[in-house]
Amino acid sequence: MSARRTDIAIIGGGLAGSLAAAMLGRAGSDCVLIDPHETYPDDFRCEKLDGPQQALLQKTGLADAVARAATPDRTCWVARLGRVVEKRPGDQLGIFYGPLVNTIRGEIPRHVPFIRAKAQTITTGVERQTVALAGGGEIDARLVVLANGLSVSLRDSLALTREVVSPCHSVTVGFTIKPHGQRAFDFPALTYYAERPSDRAALVTFFPIGAGMRANLFVYREFDDPLLRRFRKQPQSALFELMPNLRPIIGDFAVEDKVQIRPIDLYVTHGHRQAGVVLVGDAFATSCPAAGTGVRKVLTDVERLCKEHIPRWLATPGMGEAKIAAFYDDPVKQACDAFSADKAFRLKATSLDATLGGTLRRRTKFVLQAARGLLRRPRTADESQPAARLPVEASA
Repeated sequence: MSARRTDIAIIGGGLAGSLAAAMLGRAGSDCVLIDPHETYPDDFRCEKLDGPQQALLQKTGLADAVARAATPDRTCWVARLGRVVEKRPGDQLGIFYGPLVNTIRGEIPRHVPFIRAKAQTITTGVERQTVALAGGGEIDARLVVLANGLSVSLRDSLALTREVVSPCHSVTVGFTIKPHGQRAFDFPALTYYAERPSDRAALVTFFPIGAGMRANLFVYREFDDPLLRRFRKQPQSALFELMPNLRPIIGDFAVEDKVQIRPIDLYVTHGHRQAGVVLVGDAFATSCPAAGTGVRKVLTDVERLCKEHIPRWLATPGMGEAKIAAFYDDPVKQACDAFSADKAFRLKATSLDATLGGTLRRRTKFVLQAARGLLRRPRTADESQPAARLPVEASA
């Protein structure tokens, strides 16, 4: 059986791969998308898009489709130490990862073939690349876009290695809640910051997806931490144990689904500068969900690759290492990668810093949020929510 020929083989049909297939297909490029799942399954990953991420999504031409499938938050309350300090205009869209990916897949032009298979090996060269599929069959392409996320498959055939720079950097806990004794929560959306550095937590966010209210908690603990075990069985008591001053704001609640817990290692890939293959998204490097930069990294990678680099690469013969290096050296991509890494480590350090300096930094941020809240507060503001006072921060 002869190999199927194409210009671009995209391996992995998650967010990065599906975005690339949609963008390249709309631009008229000859490409195929390879993934074992015809419909992307449920996966506990990105669950909302903020304003800057939506602005990046506009550049891909797919923002309208995603917005139609997502739920806007309208207004977001910001609180800490039991006090609501700001009610800012909402700029976030809530959407589960599976529906997000499948929405984008729905925007891939019909002429882009979807190959339901698992890529088994990749053989690369300066001119052509060969992707061998599990169960038989091959794809012959000028370029391979590797977008298979956290998967370790294919790395050996490409001699890629991973350096874990921060093992179990953070853990995300996700669950959907409903209020006890009332139809809806008082808040449209809420961000509540950790109360003490000794809690080893960053924040919890509550935001709507469809008719439900989703909670995402970000902590800095080991995966076998006793608190995380309690979250699996008794999420309300575990949350209020961690953040006792949150209870007066949100009240009692019930959990409507299974509690999901996901640890994240921060890693970078080495050996990636080679002919014929380019890595995007988590296939290249991970980001911290607490910092909220993962989608930004994916969108930046795919937008720069598909709009700036691939058209230039295809315009001339060959697919050597020098061409591929231009993507990794792209100043926009490098700035985004640096921002993501810096924010991941800075947020963790600030959240866990029990020194006087750390307390002052958190308190300064709290004061600034309270000041913005007062400036936004209308003259006829609802007095049922007490105005923010500046409490003395609990010690470590």
